Formats: sequence, C-alpha cells, structure tokens
Amino acid sequence: MFMHKIILAVAVLAATGVHAQTPAPAITVENVWARATAPSAKTGALYLTIIDHGAPDRLTGVTTPVADMAGLHQTTMQDNVMRMRPVDGLAVTAGAPVKLAPGGYHVMLMGLKQQLKPGQSFPVTLTFAQAGTVQASATVASAGATEMNHGATSNHMMDMSMPMPPAKKP
Repeated sequence: MFMHKIILAVAVLAATGVHAQTPAPAITVENVWARATAPSAKTGALYLTIIDHGAPDRLTGVTTPVADMAGLHQTTMQDNVMRMRPVDGLAVTAGAPVKLAPGGYHVMLMGLKQQLKPGQSFPVTLTFAQAGTVQASATVASAGATEMNHGATSNHMMDMSMPMPPAKKP
C-alpha cells in the first residue's frame, strides 16, 4: 500500500510538470585558447572570455595539467615599454564580459610540461571566489594568433617581390 502511494505521488508530480531544474551556472567561460609554443618553450599564454550571469565575483586562480603553474598577469604599456606583472585576481560583474586577450590580462602558463601544438586542446580549471570552480577546454591556435576565431597573426608579411620583365623570345 505504501509503495502505491509513492508511485501515485511520482505520477502526479510528473503529470503536473513539476521537474527538478538545474540552475544556470553563475559564471561561464568562452573562447578559451592558447598560442602554440616552440618545442623547448617553458612558458605560454592562455586567453578567454568570462561572462558573469549573477552576483559580482572574482577570478582568483587558474590551473591546468599542461603547466606546473598558471598565473593571472596584466600587460601594460608604460613610457613606450611593455610591462607584464602578476595580479592576484580579476573582478567580474554581471553584464560586463571580461576578455583576457593578447596585450592585456592573460594567464601565464609557467613550467610547460609539453609543447602546445595548433589544433590540440587541454583542460583548464578557473577558480572564482563565489562561484567556485569552472571547467573549460582550451584550444591551441597558431603561434602568432591574436584571437582564436580567425587565427590572425600579429606578424603580417609584406610581398616584397619585384615584377619580372617578360621573357625575351629567342
């Protein structure tokens, strides 16, 4: 009799459309990518976009199995000198995506355990003060890429060839 009541309760809940819903994540991470590295490189860089869907939060750390250490850094230009310095965290607020990109905030990968080759991917764990950990997968772009979507490079090649005169007939 007791089992019939449980089955009836489950059937009523199912019929009325009451379902357990998983809440949307407070933080999502998109467009996670790294530049390819030379075979002997011990450092690399990771770029991504953080989108906060809830209360203000703070990115406090990053880890990945491809490096001994991953740290938040900021690149700035000061007196015509590019400087890079570590930062202890990065504030994120709802409605204002935070883009980590070349020439600005980024994640330094130190003590690389392997070469990062174009087309490969690797796991990344981001730690936030409120949201906890967020798992992502990074894709490796070309060595000179400035963004993942286009694979554009910062080293533009110029065509310096000279037009050749038409060959003379014998």
